Amino acid sequence: MTTETPPPGGFLEPILTLACDRPERVFARFDGEALRFGDLDRRTAALAAGLTARGLRPGAVVAVMLRNSLDAVLTILALARAGMVWVPVNAQAQGPGLRHILDHSDPALVIAEPDLAPAIAACGAGARPLLRRGAELQALLDGPAAPATPPPAPDARFALMYTSGTTGPAKGVPVTHRMMRIAAEGVAQVTDARPGDVMFMWEPLYHIGGAQMLGLPGLVDVELAMTASFSARRFWGQVAASRATHVHYLGGILQILLKQPDSPEERATRLRVLWGGGCPAEVFEAARARWGFAIRECYGMTEMSSITTVSDGGTAGVVGKPLPWFDVSIRDAQGRALPTGARGEIVVETRDPGAFFAGYHQNPEATRKTLRAGRLHTGDVGSLDDSGTLRFHGRLSDALRIRGENVSAWEIEHVVTSHPDVADCAVTATAAEIGEQEAVLHVQPRAGAALDPATLAAWLEPRLARYQLPRYFRLVEGFPRTPSQRIMKHKLPQGHDGAWDRLARTEVTR
Repeated sequence: MTTETPPPGGFLEPILTLACDRPERVFARFDGEALRFGDLDRRTAALAAGLTARGLRPGAVVAVMLRNSLDAVLTILALARAGMVWVPVNAQAQGPGLRHILDHSDPALVIAEPDLAPAIAACGAGARPLLRRGAELQALLDGPAAPATPPPAPDARFALMYTSGTTGPAKGVPVTHRMMRIAAEGVAQVTDARPGDVMFMWEPLYHIGGAQMLGLPGLVDVELAMTASFSARRFWGQVAASRATHVHYLGGILQILLKQPDSPEERATRLRVLWGGGCPAEVFEAARARWGFAIRECYGMTEMSSITTVSDGGTAGVVGKPLPWFDVSIRDAQGRALPTGARGEIVVETRDPGAFFAGYHQNPEATRKTLRAGRLHTGDVGSLDDSGTLRFHGRLSDALRIRGENVSAWEIEHVVTSHPDVADCAVTATAAEIGEQEAVLHVQPRAGAALDPATLAAWLEPRLARYQLPRYFRLVEGFPRTPSQRIMKHKLPQGHDGAWDRLARTEVTR
């Protein structure tokens, strides 16, 4: 890992330089269709000019509701070239969640898939001009380009990204051109990217995990191999066909893949690195034993340029050491630094002022809670070992208080998902009849599995401390998810009505 901080500037400059120097080089492929640097340069310049001709100026906010495609890549980079602010919107969003993003960001234009226009109209947000993907967008991409202009300043706003909203309404995170450059530098570090590598991308561009990849081909001679979405059934065939060397994972992606039947396609790839976040020790060992690839964990948040710590893949259960431009400490509720091995809030400082966001969009209360005395308080629980390596223990907001013990929902969930008949799970809290809280375990059985709460509870008893054992069990068919496949716990049933009670050994209502 380099010991240097990223060179100055934003993420566009290296891309535009390569467009002049190596126009035939491939930037990305979508299901095999190539986008070369020269075409990227010409078409993004044309779209930037077309949007300007419609009256949009630098700083104008544009919401984009597109599924993964080369058109989506071109649209995002064209907005960046024009100095406009990209608001990525989940293509599955609808109703109050969609209305919140559109009203809160107040875009001057919405660019969307044609079939998503009804959801936009029905969500209740204020009416705004709509540019549909298809002939309308293609006409601008194929139109005349304006004379070249310098890229926006590094501290200019590139995007307003709304966080996943797993516990409440999404918060808008302003992301600068400099932050995107630092994010791409972080990806280069954690992936150990080398010339000739191919990065398989299933994650949507409207999530930071996808968006951060757009700057990488400007820094390293790599290609992006994009597809529409994650599919466990098609995954290994897609990876093999794309000749990918790297796969990014988040949420429960590795767990999902481990539960798939063994297939010859798994051994017919060029893969050498699996990288991402959310791989507990037992999954790390199982994945390495089955596939043999390097597994490189990282940790970070959109608010601090996506990636803060990276691992070298040698140790299970750790998320690595800070990148050279970050310092990480573990602090208590009063902000005091805790000793090695102690659990507390992960707090980050930076030697590059451009690496942190300036504050949440129109949310001063959340900003004050997160940015304090030059430090970014993540709201995550972690610990540091003697070497300065970070371990992640879950979200502060995901902590339960059960019979005087602080209980991590994250730790319970990662034990439960190791059960062969569990596809996924989530732990929430409900008020205890006496005392503090009880845990409610929401479980999605694996397809075709006959899983009952009593059997699962018995299986968990020797694997969890008594205070960690959930009292209530609820079987579900599936979970509401964010674009990165995280479960949105605030949308799960609250309380424990209708759940199976481990103590009463019966169905209960309340």
